[in-house]
Amino acid sequence: MEAETIKGLLVQAFPRAVEVSVEDRTGGGDHFHVVVVSPEFDGLSLLDQHRRVNEALAEPLADGRIHELRITTKGTA
Repeated sequence: MEAETIKGLLVQAFPRAVEVSVEDRTGGGDHFHVVVVSPEFDGLSLLDQHRRVNEALAEPLADGRIHELRITTKGTA
């Protein structure tokens, strides 16, 4: 899976994000580190923030296109 495809899914899920980045950690297209900074995370626990990212990427996670995912999230407040 391409990092740009994942970034597109995240931008769609978090349209107010001030930062969205995706790094292919191994070059194999299935191990990624994503960073999302969005006001949509303000007031949410870290666990809830990560759940929202997992929900946005549910399809590629379920079908195995994403094998491993590291998530960094932060609100803007």
